[in-house]
Amino acid sequence: MWVEDMVLGCVIHGQGDLRVDELPEPTPAPGQAVVAIRYGGICGSDLHYHRHGGVGDFRLSEPMVLGHEVVGTVVGYGEGASGPAPGTPVAVHPATPCGVCPECADGRANVCRDTRYLGSAARTPHVQGGFAARIAVPAEQLRALPEGLELRRAALAEPLAVGLHAVRRAGDLKGRHVLVTGAGPIGCLVVAAARAAGAARITVTDLLPRALEFAASAGATACVRADDPADPNWPDGEVDVAIEASGVAAGLDTCVRLIRRGGVVVQLGMLPPGQSPIAGNLLVSREIEVRGAFRFHAEFDDALRLLAAEPSLESLISAVRPVRESADAFALAADRSRSCKVLLEFGEE
Repeated sequence: MWVEDMVLGCVIHGQGDLRVDELPEPTPAPGQAVVAIRYGGICGSDLHYHRHGGVGDFRLSEPMVLGHEVVGTVVGYGEGASGPAPGTPVAVHPATPCGVCPECADGRANVCRDTRYLGSAARTPHVQGGFAARIAVPAEQLRALPEGLELRRAALAEPLAVGLHAVRRAGDLKGRHVLVTGAGPIGCLVVAAARAAGAARITVTDLLPRALEFAASAGATACVRADDPADPNWPDGEVDVAIEASGVAAGLDTCVRLIRRGGVVVQLGMLPPGQSPIAGNLLVSREIEVRGAFRFHAEFDDALRLLAAEPSLESLISAVRPVRESADAFALAADRSRSCKVLLEFGEE
């Protein structure tokens, strides 16, 4: 019989109101698994919920456990559920697509119109997230870690999957010159994904020297101060593909102005709510394609394999803090002059 206890979780109650609360330990429903979470990566969307009370057009209307970049070990299963044996290290795929909408039927489950995503206010009631010492999720969301991949590095799987999906939306990158605007954790992992896809040159722009250092460690071949038009590392010609990962209109403008005629711009960063300016005439006169990239689906499994093969990517993890220090961890994650990816730690392996 499952015995209910209390566990710690990181809960957003409203704009600027982040708390470490005691939560009931979950009992698995039929089809569910319970996972003891070890690490959770603080994402830009978590920071937006904390600082602004929402992400893009998704607004908080009730308290919500944050977090969707989580890894841990299997505790047990509910009725009718099965998967990796208890004690197995796993990553948790954060999405549960409906499987029946037109998008799912078309193989695009990442834009499912009725998906459930850990730690998201896109629907009400909100989908509670993974920043808790124990969570219950559909058993099919568990992924046993590949051999040689430890839990700490595996916490990068979700943002790396985002980067892999953006790269795939861009098309064939072999031998190409790729521009990435924004060297936050997602931008740095886009660099890693582009490198794995065979890009010949990867130029990254950002305002912060420390962020560009992380981009270089991920494989960027040139790093540019975005606010310095005289920086000698700016491309000396047009780029083949541009991936906008900063989530600001200026980054998109840079992509549109530097892309070659007939090139592809992928908008990955979530822009602020409302309208964003764009050099639309250039899209027409140069026949530039702009493609959106939202989350991922099967790329999650590819991300785990790439992380197993690329231990150097652990260098993007700049700090690990216990969940009781969530406020300090969020402040550090928001300070890109000091950090790249910051993890919360729950319990022991």
